[in-house]
Amino acid sequence: MSKTNKGRKRNRSSAVASNNNNNNNNIDDASAATAQHALGIVAPITTEGSMPQKKFYRSRAHCNPLSFNENFDYPARPDLMDWTEDHYPEHPSLSSSGSRWRRKTEEGSEEEEGVIPSSSSSSSFHSSSQSQSSSSSLSMAVRPDVLDVGCGFGGLTLALSAAMPDRTILGLEIRPKVAEYVRLRILARRTEQRHPDDDDDGNGGASASYRNCSVMRTNAMKYLPNLFVKSSLLKMFFCFPDPHFKRKNHPRRIISERLLSEYAYLLRPNVGRLYCITDVRDLHDWHVDRCDAHPMFRKLNDDEMKDDPCVELMKSTTEEGKKVRREGKFGHEMYYAVYERRSANDDDDDGNENENENDGEDDDGSAVTAENFFEEGRFGVEVWSS
Repeated sequence: MSKTNKGRKRNRSSAVASNNNNNNNNIDDASAATAQHALGIVAPITTEGSMPQKKFYRSRAHCNPLSFNENFDYPARPDLMDWTEDHYPEHPSLSSSGSRWRRKTEEGSEEEEGVIPSSSSSSSFHSSSQSQSSSSSLSMAVRPDVLDVGCGFGGLTLALSAAMPDRTILGLEIRPKVAEYVRLRILARRTEQRHPDDDDDGNGGASASYRNCSVMRTNAMKYLPNLFVKSSLLKMFFCFPDPHFKRKNHPRRIISERLLSEYAYLLRPNVGRLYCITDVRDLHDWHVDRCDAHPMFRKLNDDEMKDDPCVELMKSTTEEGKKVRREGKFGHEMYYAVYERRSANDDDDDGNENENENDGEDDDGSAVTAENFFEEGRFGVEVWSS
């Protein structure tokens, strides 16, 4: 046999041995992974502090919130909720130490900075058996006043955090994988702010600390009164909600006569605003018809909406808004409206006891009373013909 053939044979033998070693390594890795799964040890897809990849957290867009079979933890009443424990441990309004925000305990000591817990678990809250003083000192220290209902992948939530650093932003999402993505995304933004050189926006992360925003996995159609007190919200955003085209599914829509009364209860009179935007014209007409018919909301005109920077944010920073401009499944047009919460004659929760701009509500019949609430054609009451 020639030396050339011997060399080729030797090379083939080395290649076979290398492949066998690689196969053995793969088997060892697979065995180790199997052993970890057997012990309940699963490596996370994204480590906390790193920017998550959206492809691992995509979820079905449509969900029936009225028959969602998963359980959510929620407090018996809003004052039992401790928002600083899980969602805002480093909120700017809390005491600061050096360059990092810290939270002081009741004893005066400082706790180490925390992170948002896994979105699969709800916020911690006090039991009703705890003393009122211990719960109020923490749970009332920081409370969300701007809600992004159905926040999706958190584009608007983060944009609002940067645009309104003096407000407390909370994104609400019912899908577990999407809520977890937003949680990791917020943590990654906070890490970038601590390390300005790593900020991919090129602004060094100095424009926002993102300590005033968080995300919560819950069902906004059921548990809002358990989480927020009366007249505590300044803004509520409903961006590109599920249209629920079928008539039988219209009760699933996030804006309805019943829920608008709930939103009016939570929004601050004369200040609170409700934002809704969609790319479906029929759904926009539904929003306008319901909000116009409700006595506690006033529609803003075009000039007033132009003066509101949040209108442009909900058009340009949401995932669906970008998709409309890019693809335009239902067209490239976006339909939106903004409504302001009116003040009622008996509602002085805005802190101005002498301020009442609606003394003439009873004259035009727009006030809600026991006599006119169920009149046909008023406040969403309809007569169904057989």
